Amino acid sequence: MTPANPQHPTASAETSPRLTSKKLTFPDTEAAKILFGDLNKNLLAVEKAAGVTIGVRGQALTVSGQPHEVEVAAGVIDQLHNLVLAGYPVYCQDVAYAVRALERSPKADLKEIFLDQVYITASHRIVSPKGINQKSYIDSIRANDIVFGIGPAGTGKTYLAVAMAVAALTTGRVKSIILTRPAVEAGERLGFLPGDMAQKVNPYLRPLHDALNDMLGRPKAAELTEQGIIEIAPLAFMRGRTLNNAFVILDEAQNTSREQMKMFLTRLGFSSQAVVTGDITQIDLPAAQTSGLVDATKILKHVNGIGFTFFTAADVVRHPLVQEIIRAYDKKGPRPLKGVLKN
Repeated sequence: MTPANPQHPTASAETSPRLTSKKLTFPDTEAAKILFGDLNKNLLAVEKAAGVTIGVRGQALTVSGQPHEVEVAAGVIDQLHNLVLAGYPVYCQDVAYAVRALERSPKADLKEIFLDQVYITASHRIVSPKGINQKSYIDSIRANDIVFGIGPAGTGKTYLAVAMAVAALTTGRVKSIILTRPAVEAGERLGFLPGDMAQKVNPYLRPLHDALNDMLGRPKAAELTEQGIIEIAPLAFMRGRTLNNAFVILDEAQNTSREQMKMFLTRLGFSSQAVVTGDITQIDLPAAQTSGLVDATKILKHVNGIGFTFFTAADVVRHPLVQEIIRAYDKKGPRPLKGVLKN
């Protein structure tokens, strides 16, 4: 790293046979303060995520460790500094995402990822991709009328799809949002749950309600739902309909049958868009039944206008332990239909 202008950090490197160190200097006091974080929390997060040691003296840093880890950490710090200069408020949780992104793709531009503003929520929080796969997913939704997001829980598949749907509605690109998912039992029986059918299926739709409430605020989401502009319903309610001028999201699609998936995909009308999300490692269908998501992935992967994004445990944006849990389960037993995950 060499300084391009006075606002960018200067760097020098010292090497030894096993370890290396890199020095970074930040002339802008305020930018350095934001970059380092309160009590240097952002730098501590870099240390933990990249496996390096960072020494701090004023506005200068020394990053030490194995050569590859130092290069990743220094690159992350340099790019996060560029984000700060661009007005992005770097948060501690952004650091781990940034380290993962550069580990997977050393030439990745964090500005292209983090500054891609998808939507601003009711609480004024910016929804933006947090990694290369999330960025690819957003770009695929922008470019295709039908998009499949496939991968483990916590990778942002549904949340980002809802953000894109709300953005499309608020800008007038669509007139309605339709959110649906199959009401398939995960080891429980609907018949034993209290209430009528609407009350029985409502827990299955709760994650979609939660995402909408987060985007729009509970009162606005309730108002649009009452007006029929936003509809949340079990997949069975889609049969026989033609969905025009709508942004349609099918969640938990791994629990659709082949016939249900075909039925859903053929509901799409004019000026509409569909996003299908699911995790093929958590199929709750009877063992003898083929998942409609797995089937569609095989049948449609070469159809123009349909995009596929495959997420992995590295894309999880929940608690760090969630990644470890997913990896542990993947190691314990064979991944079902492993070949499907090839792009």
